[in-house]
Amino acid sequence: MMNCTEAAPMEDNTEESKRSVNIMKAPGSTDLCDHIDWEYAMRRDMQEIVPGVYLGPYASAMKSKLNDLMAHGITHIICIRQSIEASFVRPNFPQHFNYLVLDIADCPTENIIKHFKQTKDFIDQCLQAGGKTLVHGNGGISRSAAVVIAYIMVKFSLTCSEAMSWVRNRRFCISLNEGFQHQLHEYEHIYKAQLLNISQDTSQSIGVPNRKRKEMDADSASPPSSSSSFSLISS
Repeated sequence: MMNCTEAAPMEDNTEESKRSVNIMKAPGSTDLCDHIDWEYAMRRDMQEIVPGVYLGPYASAMKSKLNDLMAHGITHIICIRQSIEASFVRPNFPQHFNYLVLDIADCPTENIIKHFKQTKDFIDQCLQAGGKTLVHGNGGISRSAAVVIAYIMVKFSLTCSEAMSWVRNRRFCISLNEGFQHQLHEYEHIYKAQLLNISQDTSQSIGVPNRKRKEMDADSASPPSSSSSFSLISS
């Protein structure tokens, strides 16, 4: 188990491996290829996971990669690091790209769920503006992968297993720590429960006549009287 106070080093295995990875058609993608050929050297590059969302290592966002980033149309970058990595994993092009820098340790006990809403909002705003986002950590295999998995899980209503398989089929080298895997499975239940609540609220609202709905809205705008038999439950 990795010590939370230590930076996760990028793997530097010299053994070359090549695998043919079957992939599905990406949600919203026009890519019709049936498989991709994965090579070990590809882990040093970024890959497009779904249209407009890339996942890669810090090596794909270094100073020497400016032209490559611009050629791919990258406009936003999520840089994930912990404080001990800040001296070498850092935003290199603040004048060219919009950055979101997150302090997350690659540690099983790290709470990564709390960052998922912020990262989703950041990516959505980027895509709505016609941009593209690169999500990177140090090696691009655990923290950044978890963020991308969480994003496409919610965006395309996938299960955790489906989202994880999809990302792995595009970037075969991902390897999330056990804690992040558990949190992603928990996050699946969280986002599905939120969707269910929204659906129920919408159905109930549609079934209430407009006049009655206005009365309910007016009642909710003022505090209940002391004789009220209803109790307020804070969510």
